Order: sequence, then C-alpha cells, then structure tokens
Amino acid sequence: MFEFRHVTKQFGAKTAVRDVTLDIPSGQMVGIIGRSGAGKSTFIRMINRLGPVSSGAIRFGGQEVSSLRGEALRRWQRDCAMIFQQFNLVPRLDVLTNVLLGRLNHRSTVMSVLGLFSREERIMAIAALERLGIEQTALQPAGTLSGGQQQRVAIARALMQEPKVLLADEPIASLDPLNAKIVMDALRDINEQDGITVITNLHTLDTARHYCERIIGMADGAVVFDGPPEALTPEAVKQIYNTEDGIDESMTSTAISRPARHERSLEPIALAGV
Repeated sequence: MFEFRHVTKQFGAKTAVRDVTLDIPSGQMVGIIGRSGAGKSTFIRMINRLGPVSSGAIRFGGQEVSSLRGEALRRWQRDCAMIFQQFNLVPRLDVLTNVLLGRLNHRSTVMSVLGLFSREERIMAIAALERLGIEQTALQPAGTLSGGQQQRVAIARALMQEPKVLLADEPIASLDPLNAKIVMDALRDINEQDGITVITNLHTLDTARHYCERIIGMADGAVVFDGPPEALTPEAVKQIYNTEDGIDESMTSTAISRPARHERSLEPIALAGV
C-alpha cells in the first residue's frame, strides 16, 4: 500500500504539490485529473523519485521510498515502472531491443554495457509484445512506428521490469481516440490480470470515469477530490478545474455511473477533451 503523508514539492517560492495526505491500496487503478499546472505530473514523478519531495514522506509496503538512495533507489525505480507521454524510446534501435532495455536494472553493469540479453529475456520480451498485439514490429526501428504503437512498446518495456507499480504520466495525451483506447485497455488489463497498482495522470474526464476505480482531482497543487467515478459530480468537476462561470459540457457529458470492471471493455469510450 502507498502512504502519502504531507507530501509537498516546492520550486523556489512556488508550491507545485501542497500537503498531500492519502493512502492507495495495492491493486487499485487510480486516475489523477486536473488543469495544466495543477501538480499532477510533479506528484507522479515524486513517486518514482524522478524528483525529490521538499517535505513529507511517501511509503510503499512500509518502506519510505522518498528517502531512498543508491542501490535501494535503483531497486525502487525498477519496481515502480514509469510510462511517459513522449514514449522515451530509442528511435534508431529496433522494437525488441527497446523492450529489452527494461531489464537493465535486473542485470550486472558489465552485462548492461555489453548489451547482452539471455534467451529467456528475449522470449519474455516477445511475450510482452504479443500481449500488446505488436509482436510483428519486433525488428522494426522504433522510430518508424505510429504513436500508439510506440506507447505500447513503452508499456512492454515497463512490463520487462516486472514492476509492482505502474505509473503513467499523460500516456494518451498525444494519441488519437482509437490508439488512446488501445493503450488504456492495455493498462487496465495489466491492473486486473496482474494485480499491479496503476496510477495515471489523464487529461479527459470520460477516460478517468471509464477506466479508473478511483479518481483524485488536483487544483493548485492540492487534492480537492478523492473518490469513485460516481462521486465525480459537475460540482466536483467545477472545483477541480477551478471554473467560476460553469464548465464545458464536454467535461461532464458522460453518465456519472459506470459499468462493472469486467463489463467496461465492452463499451465504447468517448474521449472528450478538457
């Protein structure tokens, strides 16, 4: 379980994340929503320790991950995989090699430098690509793939870490609706089939309502909403997006109620912008 206690991040005089205190049980799929600049990306990057906390503590399984250093920090970043909006692949390397790079934190320095991967690791990488429906791209340079395919390669690479937690920072922001659905379906499958905790920043309310069992809304660095999708009323959305004169209908056009988790894959998703 994640425990966040008074987590704050400051950049000089600016407070990007403000006194966040909450718990996230293992195995949840959590969506974080809010306006640009609300602190979503800063918050999720602190979990993976891509940026230090200014004050407070983040714990996972009783271990204070916000204070880890050296080898202990490398182990945490292996266990807490990260997916980015811009994919962060090596375009000139083939897809299979990009996926295999997810094993680097499991290997000795010498093996990593030489780029030597075992037969078992290669089989594992192909299996990850098959799971995501892109095994046919294994020998293509990653830079030749579409955006949606590249994001699935990034997810396969994250799976190679054998993580306990999967973080996704705006994973569908640059994708068209069809590819966005494919990527979100993949994240939900990982959450449900593998029991991996998934925490993702999202830029559309409909996506958060459809896929996430819990939604956290941030405004001005603080958590202003924390609850299930059915509790995300127009009034709550107004508070999250800090709108005084009402809200755009596209933010609230999807019905508040959502289907059971095993039924959601059967329903189309409308990706309304916010």
